[in-house]
Parts: sequence; structure tokens; C-alpha cells
Amino acid sequence: MNKVALIAAVAEKTGLSKKAVSAVLETILDTITEQIKAGDEVNLAGFGRFSSRLRTARLGVDPLNPTQKIQMPAVQLPKFKAGKALKDSLKQS
Repeated sequence: MNKVALIAAVAEKTGLSKKAVSAVLETILDTITEQIKAGDEVNLAGFGRFSSRLRTARLGVDPLNPTQKIQMPAVQLPKFKAGKALKDSLKQS
């Protein structure tokens, strides 16, 4: 399911317009992104927790020239941990 299909499914279930659902979804995604960028966690009880983590700088190997080492910088990565209710619902199906 992609974003367009998700918006259509939510609009059908709620009776709201696709435009309204799209605006709400964009706002939710933007808010989650802003919070994890700021280093906070977003916890949706039963669904999961969005957070970010720091991958430290490290040495890597150039795939085109394996004898050459490359310094890879530290980077922030998004992280998602599924909640118990989500895990349990997948186990039952």
C-alpha cells in the first residue's frame, strides 16, 4: 500500500474527503519528522515508537578500490520499534 492508497482507504472508512485526509496525514508525518530531528521520541501507544539514533563515524572500504579506505561521517538515522499491540495483531493473522 502506498500513500495514495492509504489516503483513499482512510477517506472511505471515515467519510472525510481525500483532501482533508491528505492534509492530516502530511501534518502527522511532518510533526513526527520534526520531533525525531529534535532528538525526541514519538510514542504511539500500541503501534510503536519513532526515534532517531546516531551512527558513529567509521572507516569503510571503497567498493571500486578495496585497498582504499574511506572516512564515513557520523549520521542521524530514523528508528522505529513496533509496539506490543501491533506485534500481537501480526502473530494472530
